[in-house]
Amino acid sequence: MPSWAAQIETDIDGVLLTEAEIISRVKAMAREISLFYQQQDIGSITVIGVLRGAFIFLADLVRQMELEVTIDFIAVSSYGQAATTSGAVRILKDVAEPLDGKHVLIIEDIIDSGLTLNYLCAMLRARQPASLKTCSFLSKPSRRQIELNADFCGFEIEDKFVVGYGLDFAGKYRHLPYIAVLKPATYQ
Repeated sequence: MPSWAAQIETDIDGVLLTEAEIISRVKAMAREISLFYQQQDIGSITVIGVLRGAFIFLADLVRQMELEVTIDFIAVSSYGQAATTSGAVRILKDVAEPLDGKHVLIIEDIIDSGLTLNYLCAMLRARQPASLKTCSFLSKPSRRQIELNADFCGFEIEDKFVVGYGLDFAGKYRHLPYIAVLKPATYQ
């Protein structure tokens, strides 16, 4: 077994969501999102992925959508190398295109405290999109510091530190095709 695979086995405390569960839910979410916009007679949306955690989810999701999609990215920092948010959101990379008059869907990997997504929504609303909706792969409602829920959500999970499918700790584990619970000794 390669040393990285042995390290992963040492660091994780089990699989929370399997690859098959993720694939099934992402397909269902793509249908739900496509239907929502089609019923609004909106055939084209601008999807903004929050880097880096959302890139795998975004790629899988948009390939299943039955809409014309333009993709852009925004990079923020609120965690750094820590296991919990600092509460201060910094924009590291802004979107490349103007958003005024566009139907925007923010794609996030996880809503934890809600602070990052709340900040992004306020910032992007100021750019006068025609509409602004949010989509999160995971949500931890028990961790909310502000009242905020995604318009589209993949899974609600308990307050556990999770990695995989784009989510990381200190830049590691993003490549895992499933969601795993990280052992506290790994991040404390």
